[in-house]
Amino acid sequence: MGSGVSNAKQTQVGCRDSVEFREFDFWVGDWTVVANGKPAGASSVQLILDDCVILENWTGARGYNGKSFNIYNPALKKWQQFWVDNTGGSILFTGEFKDGKLNYQSETVQPDGSVVSGKMSFQKIPDRKVRQVWEQSTDHGKTWKVVFDGVYTRKN
Repeated sequence: MGSGVSNAKQTQVGCRDSVEFREFDFWVGDWTVVANGKPAGASSVQLILDDCVILENWTGARGYNGKSFNIYNPALKKWQQFWVDNTGGSILFTGEFKDGKLNYQSETVQPDGSVVSGKMSFQKIPDRKVRQVWEQSTDHGKTWKVVFDGVYTRKN
């Protein structure tokens, strides 16, 4: 349990009333997800903790499951996502919302000591859908490979 000046100040302003905290609300909902024309999984995305945190519950079509916790960090003036999954993996993304798109970046050290760089974006697209594109680089950003290009369609 944390408490402190930054937490107290945020509580006074309130996440519900903060424009920055509401930038990513377009992702909140229950979704079916398709990547490369094939079912990829389902995602239930919820506002939790007095609308301060966006929680994703991902259920992959092939047994890969995870959760992400997304929050706007007013001290950094950036969005942060912490992803955890059922393989013991975790990734910390940091990003910005600009021109209707949330762009995250990451640097993850692998067990062998190598570094994988990541770029991930979320954007509203027509018909109340959301597109997520995730790219990775194993050569410090010289080349990038798309590892996920998915479209989220609302279930309701």
